[in-house]
Amino acid sequence: MDLTVKTLEGKDAGKVSLSDAIFGLEPREDIIARVVRWQLAKKQQGTHKAKGRAEVSRTGAKMYKQKGTGRARHHSARAPQFRGGGKAHGPVVRSHAHDLPKKVRALGLRHALSAKLKAEEIIVIDDLVAKEAKTKALAGVFASLGLTNALIIGGAEIESNFKLAAQNIPNVDVLPVQGINVYDILRRGKLVLSKAAVEALEERFK
Repeated sequence: MDLTVKTLEGKDAGKVSLSDAIFGLEPREDIIARVVRWQLAKKQQGTHKAKGRAEVSRTGAKMYKQKGTGRARHHSARAPQFRGGGKAHGPVVRSHAHDLPKKVRALGLRHALSAKLKAEEIIVIDDLVAKEAKTKALAGVFASLGLTNALIIGGAEIESNFKLAAQNIPNVDVLPVQGINVYDILRRGKLVLSKAAVEALEERFK
């Protein structure tokens, strides 16, 4: 499929052909959801922690004698049923990450790209270069292109002035092509690809 290439000034700069194997699939929500779940699980810190009965700072002495009181048999006040005792089966520090086949991850990215194209939310920019590292100037350029909520994908490296100017603009993320991922594609409205990014993606999925 052919898509018009634009410059940052909004002018036409020719056309680019997008591969149907990457951008022309019928999006499958189940595959996309699996990849997003895998990404978020991997991102989760897992530093939640509750103290068990072996960790609370409390005496370990038997509360009262075993027999003759008419009360229930107890040992330490560290037991979970007592105020100030340890937590039974509480959360522990762990990794939430789980495995997902590499082919499913790659397929999820292709389906996310296809979903964006189907929704007509992909813009191809000729080159992501800013004359100076001025956020106000670049924000004006984005506003003229209608980019209020966007993920911008550049080539292998992002030009330094463009990167500095874009990093303070709210709801706009800038990533090199190797950082492209399903979650970031879906959480932003528009997907802006440089010509270098399109070429790198087609080379990656060749």
